[in-house]
Amino acid sequence: MIWLNKENGFEQINKFSKARTPFLFITSFEQDKIFAKPLEQLDDDIFYKLEDWRNYPLKKRTKDFIFSKSPVDFTTYKKALNEVLEEIRSGNTYLLNLTFRTPVESSFTLKEIFTYAKAKFKLYFKDEFICFSPERFVEIKENTIATYPMKGTIDANLPDAKKRILADEKEMAEHVMIVDLMRNDLGIIGSNVKVEQFRYLEKIKAGEKELLQVSSKITATLPTDWKDNLGTLLSQILPAGSISGTPKKSTLNIINHIENFDRGFYTGVFGIFDGESLRSGVMIRFIEQEHGQFFYKSGGGITIDSDARSEYEELIDKIYLPLL
Repeated sequence: MIWLNKENGFEQINKFSKARTPFLFITSFEQDKIFAKPLEQLDDDIFYKLEDWRNYPLKKRTKDFIFSKSPVDFTTYKKALNEVLEEIRSGNTYLLNLTFRTPVESSFTLKEIFTYAKAKFKLYFKDEFICFSPERFVEIKENTIATYPMKGTIDANLPDAKKRILADEKEMAEHVMIVDLMRNDLGIIGSNVKVEQFRYLEKIKAGEKELLQVSSKITATLPTDWKDNLGTLLSQILPAGSISGTPKKSTLNIINHIENFDRGFYTGVFGIFDGESLRSGVMIRFIEQEHGQFFYKSGGGITIDSDARSEYEELIDKIYLPLL
């Protein structure tokens, strides 16, 4: 597979959108690898789902499966978290999404996991990686762009879970920072920026658990010629704020220094332009395959008030298969 680089990739997106050609795009976290191809020319080993847009049949799982995980040990995690906290104390970042790579095993293939996973945004790419994400990146209808940053997670079965997550000062501060970052990002490419919904809850299935996740909805008005410059617009707001941090530039430098692996396509984005509108998702809940071994990538936002043990447990909670 030959990936497009940043410059050529976003230019290809511009070309397809300007011609009103329906296409799929995929960008890595650092946008150094970009895929863009018309839907009618997609290979038969690339599948997607963006809410009710899909190119594969729905199937119900008919057999049981095995799934196990071997996450990083707490000592190693805490060391990395302490490095992040030191950067926060130094004023180099206020919020950073710290992630790790976890070996996992399953009796299902990547394609089977993808097929049976229940999620709003799913992608299967050539038996190399999959995601089954609950998080939108941006959607564009007519001249309105909307983004839905997701920050804040709690076990839905805990007593008063809804009340606890909404009252948690650390979670509130983290969410406010991301909303502010995404408002600024949309302000770069649009006008009339509004926070239309602030901190609403969504319940998602996380293996044997149910999680509550906190999201907000932010909108802006795009120039009427946005379809002629879609790649350029996307390049100005990537990577997604919810999976990087704030301020974005310095936080990305810290991530590259502290994380012990290459994110690759994990926390990148993928989307479909249908000729008139755009839907896209953040590539979280992500598994990649290397030499027959599965690796699951997960993490969470770190602020000055983060507790190492609870952040570590959140990282592990996000390693799951939401199978039907």
